[in-house]
Amino acid sequence: MSTLFPKFSKTIDGGRVIMEQRLLQNTNNLILDNDICTGCGICAEVCPETAITVGAIGGVQRGVVDDGANIHVDETICSYCGICVILCPFSALSLEIDGKESLPILEKDGFPTYDKGTSIDLEKCVRCTICDDVCPREAIDRDVPLFEGQDKEGLAKGQAVKLNLTFTVDTEKCTYCGVCGTLCEAINVLHNPFTPETGNVTGEVVWDETQCDGCNVCAEACHADAITITREALGPALLGEVTIIEEDCCTCLWCEKNCPTDAIKMNKIFEGEIVFHAEKCPGGCSTCVDICPANAIYLPTPAPVKDLKKKQEAVVAVNKDFCMLCGACVNACPAEDVIYLRRDSIKIKGKETDLFKKIKAKLCEPRTSKVLEDRVGEVELKRL
Repeated sequence: MSTLFPKFSKTIDGGRVIMEQRLLQNTNNLILDNDICTGCGICAEVCPETAITVGAIGGVQRGVVDDGANIHVDETICSYCGICVILCPFSALSLEIDGKESLPILEKDGFPTYDKGTSIDLEKCVRCTICDDVCPREAIDRDVPLFEGQDKEGLAKGQAVKLNLTFTVDTEKCTYCGVCGTLCEAINVLHNPFTPETGNVTGEVVWDETQCDGCNVCAEACHADAITITREALGPALLGEVTIIEEDCCTCLWCEKNCPTDAIKMNKIFEGEIVFHAEKCPGGCSTCVDICPANAIYLPTPAPVKDLKKKQEAVVAVNKDFCMLCGACVNACPAEDVIYLRRDSIKIKGKETDLFKKIKAKLCEPRTSKVLEDRVGEVELKRL
């Protein structure tokens, strides 16, 4: 009896969902990382086979839906073309052919990709921590050596500056009290055997140059002023590098807007408009705030009563500078017509193929939140 192909299967491995299509000569796997997926629904919009549906985003993200997923892929309908992989703004999807990551539609047919235009001008960058601190997607790689002291785990001393160090102890002043040795791994105070013959504490102060970064703490702490540290810098400081991990970057602009030296530049992959009709928002929900992958939505600080002037106070708002128009909030909103989203353009590099033009038209359709659902557990877009 002959085996019929293709064969399909779906397996769950922790936070990963693996869809498999087994053909006669090769095996295709579409892999979803639920821990990265934000529920933006772009994959469902761009899928040529309508094999992807959006799940109960709000419930999944807040952990109130058992065994839930942001999106569902029908492995029997999926053509394993990889378009969803290319256009996922968060790199939550990957395609493997015979165990190796591959995107034939990109490699052979020249399908366009996002043009994020991420860059950091290292001449302007001062290697501060602001971009790393504000990034909501952990897309900053800060490889900067320490200048002084040790890292948080106490594993590495300052390495940004190469130093010529000298350490001297005035044996006439030193009492061998051991304070310096308790403060620094580079110093060990050795005592000779205590004997009543002399009745004095004697010994030796041993210094390990490989552990010393010339911080001078030992000299400052020495009550007898017996220690002298001199340090001479050899060559320029090693500043290290700060880079953007482009595959993890969602172009929210948090880093660009807050860089103190204007060293960071990038393109928002989507341009358009988002509007919150806060008067329709059910107070106390905050689902959109919780799920926003760009940290752009917030609950406004309550205004003093005297400033309201008979106006209804907004219960939710969005900072448009940071919104990247992914649409996750529209999918997650449990109310109707609260959030309006429109994409006007998409930043890409590569030729706009006929297939991409059709996909672009779908992505640029205005939409709004919709509370009504025809099928339980799936989200619809209310297109305008």
